[in-house]
Amino acid sequence: MISKTNQLEIRHIRYFLVLAETLHFRKAASKVFISQSALSQQISLLESILGVKLFDRTNRKVSLSTAGISFFKEAQGIISYLDKSMERWQQTLDGDRGQLKIGFVGSAMKHYLPPIIKHFTNDYSKVGLSLEELTNSDQLQAVEQDNIDIGFMRSNKVSSEMNIKSVYAENFSLVLPEGHSINKNNFINIGQCADESFILYPNESSPMYFQQILNLCSEYNFSPKISHRAIHGATIFKLVENGMGLSIIPNSLRDENNYKIRFIELRETKSKTELFAVWKKNYKNPILTTFLKHILNEEV
Repeated sequence: MISKTNQLEIRHIRYFLVLAETLHFRKAASKVFISQSALSQQISLLESILGVKLFDRTNRKVSLSTAGISFFKEAQGIISYLDKSMERWQQTLDGDRGQLKIGFVGSAMKHYLPPIIKHFTNDYSKVGLSLEELTNSDQLQAVEQDNIDIGFMRSNKVSSEMNIKSVYAENFSLVLPEGHSINKNNFINIGQCADESFILYPNESSPMYFQQILNLCSEYNFSPKISHRAIHGATIFKLVENGMGLSIIPNSLRDENNYKIRFIELRETKSKTELFAVWKKNYKNPILTTFLKHILNEEV
């Protein structure tokens, strides 16, 4: 039975291991930077705490006792576990290990985020990433409630408690059914679509993005007639495919292969769409610091 275990200290175990490996008090004392007499006292104290002799001592040599041989394996395990735990803790503080929760709109995962996530995962393989597709409004709520660490959204309307940074700007694309009379050869500008019905992202889910589309149409002196609203690209594309209206999407959301639709990138318009990174000013996850440096290439 071990007595006085509350007196057992990590340094006692480290001293024991060094002496067990060298079996020489003078050499062991030199390695742990204490005097030979002090090491002898500490080993005697350890034996007193454990209630057993760990070493057999004679004038000529030091050897491990039967109890010492058994304790040696346990001591190695204790120190190894402690060192690895401290290393993991330090890596967490340094932003090299831990968990990062990321929210994103669907278009962000088409072109912008995949290479960033791949490179970050390669550089920080001990960081676990949790990815969740959310609307702009759901992302803001999730960031505020600490359900995600950072969001990638098409909205810049955030509270004063948030940091926001534009990370990606791109053109819009017009989405038409495959058999529509407008094609790349006869397309002049989006004003040709003034009399068409449109399938757009709901205003209440992303006011800024919705306003950008209104501004785009306003450049050509019309306001879009909205027939349907949808928040997912796949739904929009299916509705367009079935003749329910045209749509305007971020160019990165294009899907050229799975629907009977066509895309025309609106290169000549003034209006562009932006993707914003949003995170709390008073965030506590050190992994986020590492990630922000990685994506923004600057101190945060």
